[in-house]
Amino acid sequence: MKQVVLASTSPYRKALMLRLGLPFVTARPEVDEEAYKARIADPVALVQALSRAKAEAVAAAYPGAVVIGSDQVAEIDGEVLGKPHTEERAVAQLMRFSGRTHRLVTGLAVWDGAAGRWHEHVNETRLVARSYDEAFARRYVERERPLDCAGSYMFERAGITLFERVETDDPTAIEGLPLTAVVRALLACDCALLCDDLPQTVSLTT
Repeated sequence: MKQVVLASTSPYRKALMLRLGLPFVTARPEVDEEAYKARIADPVALVQALSRAKAEAVAAAYPGAVVIGSDQVAEIDGEVLGKPHTEERAVAQLMRFSGRTHRLVTGLAVWDGAAGRWHEHVNETRLVARSYDEAFARRYVERERPLDCAGSYMFERAGITLFERVETDDPTAIEGLPLTAVVRALLACDCALLCDDLPQTVSLTT
């Protein structure tokens, strides 16, 4: 069985991977994301480059493994919005979305070390936010604290209260990892899903 490595220590991506029923380990990719953001303005090109860079950063330590890299940004008015990191920035991001449509772009890059080939995908989701006031946005941020989430919300939880409509071909992409594309890539890499006697997932940092 090929080793599968998730090039991320995000608890959200790990939880998504656990749905697939296969053993995998996690590893932290050492990638200067700000350097990529400084030179790549297009959100699609940015998540593609960062997804591949994260997989490449981890792959050297796992020769022959299947390595999964992913990245996500929100975009509105041509501006890329990443993780807010503070409550004030999170509220400010949410207020920009109020009553408007923004885009969530999620990249995926899967490296098959044994075959020496890439499987890549980009999901673009359009989210239509309802009109809400700053008090609601602040209440949401204080309750959920989505400070490490692109766009400042967790759609799979109370973040759903922010939106009127969502257009996507894979709702798991909103959570940070497009699982339908991951499944296609894993099957192309000859990885088994829904394994019996599943070993305990091990978290690593490198």
